[in-house]
Amino acid sequence: MLKIRSEIDLDVVALDLYELEVTPPREDFELEVKRATQAARSGKVESIDRARQLYRRFGVDPTRVRPSSEALLRRLKKGEPLPRINSLVDVANAMSVQLQVPVGLYDLGKVKGEELVIRLGGEGESYEGIGKERINVAGRICVADAEGPCGNPSADSQRTMITTDTEAAAWIYFLPVPDDDVDRTAELIAVFGRGLVRMVP
Repeated sequence: MLKIRSEIDLDVVALDLYELEVTPPREDFELEVKRATQAARSGKVESIDRARQLYRRFGVDPTRVRPSSEALLRRLKKGEPLPRINSLVDVANAMSVQLQVPVGLYDLGKVKGEELVIRLGGEGESYEGIGKERINVAGRICVADAEGPCGNPSADSQRTMITTDTEAAAWIYFLPVPDDDVDRTAELIAVFGRGLVRMVP
């Protein structure tokens, strides 16, 4: 059973995903991509303010370091496509855009130790981002395992990223989301990640 512990005052929604069958991007997900894209371009997504307030609460300027949900929204508004990575990450990106809540995804086969801890990064802490340079998390919200930080609400790490070999994963919404949206998330994970989902208490 996935264990998640928070050392800071942060209300997250965490899901334990297991028996996953992650595939390359699926053609039958195009409808969801279209839905997320149209919502973004017509302004029918949730407000970006909640994620921005979260960053400000922990001393981070959200116009300098953007929440991943807002970064995706800005891409779509510019006319760029929603990135297609694999069947599970695609679900996360589509939901993150529509809800305007950053999502963290971590391959539990690559996580070290017994739990994931949500905390503030220590002095000098950083990690290798996915397709990016090193991500500095000093003084910022991060998710860490026994080896150190492996994600934050702006960018996940290369070390624990989701691939087509992923069989179990942690999904973290970094802000509260309504039960209906959790149910919708679980449905999409079941269909496109072909996995089972349980809430982490």
